[in-house]
Amino acid sequence: MILITGGLGSIGSHTARALLDLGEPVVLTAHRSTRLPEFLAGEPGGRVVVEPLDTTNEAAFLDIGKRHQITGIVHLAGGRYDLPDPVEYLRAETLGLLTALKGATAWDVRRFSVASSIGVYAGVDEVPWREDAPLPAVAPHQIHAFKKTAELFATLTGDGAAFDAVCLRIGTVWGPLGLPDSPFFALPRLLSAAVWGEEPDLTPPRPPAYADDGGDLCYVKDCGRAIALLMLAERLNHGTYNVSTGRLVWNSEVVAAINAAVPGANVALPEGRDPHRPPDNYLDTTRLREDTGFRPEYDVERAVPDYVGWLTSNPR
Repeated sequence: MILITGGLGSIGSHTARALLDLGEPVVLTAHRSTRLPEFLAGEPGGRVVVEPLDTTNEAAFLDIGKRHQITGIVHLAGGRYDLPDPVEYLRAETLGLLTALKGATAWDVRRFSVASSIGVYAGVDEVPWREDAPLPAVAPHQIHAFKKTAELFATLTGDGAAFDAVCLRIGTVWGPLGLPDSPFFALPRLLSAAVWGEEPDLTPPRPPAYADDGGDLCYVKDCGRAIALLMLAERLNHGTYNVSTGRLVWNSEVVAAINAAVPGANVALPEGRDPHRPPDNYLDTTRLREDTGFRPEYDVERAVPDYVGWLTSNPR
């Protein structure tokens, strides 16, 4: 049975769905709502368990291991990324991670995966980004500062406790249950605005979007399946994996897919590139492919109509 912290979030719930499809029951922690999304409801008894939890509460976390036989942990839970005080953000995130690592050690789990981020590659010029690239000691956002330290904490603890520590450098994820707006990339706002018949607001803090800009994109269903495969693989050859689709996606592709999927949509972006944007890059997924057999199932042309269908069925 695998425990997923933040298990009712976008990535967590789709990781749960993928694990269930592979025959693995799950325990999902949730800090706020404990309502299962429709794609997790209706499972036979005991295959999906929701545990209300503040991940910084060590005693409550460890009690979960008294009720369930946990063999692996996927730590995805995170606090508000927009907290103005970086000390408060880093304190909460670090406490949550250390509590999850305490559980992994106490329960003698086989594997512990922690969510890192594509953002750890900030300042790396190599194209594409590979896991063995040296990471500079810079962090453009407090999220990325924490993710770098989270990798170190998980790896150190795993080495001492003899469990597999897996650092998941997750790409730019979008899809059902994700935020309909993002300060990091334009796709969610472009798509949700088209579905809701609105003009997309791409004013700051959202980054500018130009037709010829490109980047890393990973539909959340692919992301969840990749994480599930990493959790269940009999053997892994590495401790760090890029989790994404392994290709560069252009904004012009996204716009074309939205206009094809949403009747009456006429989304358009300025031609050319953002003159202030760094060179386009994406995650190399060779390790993930070789060690798990993962292949993405959702390109933009398939993912956009799938997400449109979800947004239509789940109005705000």
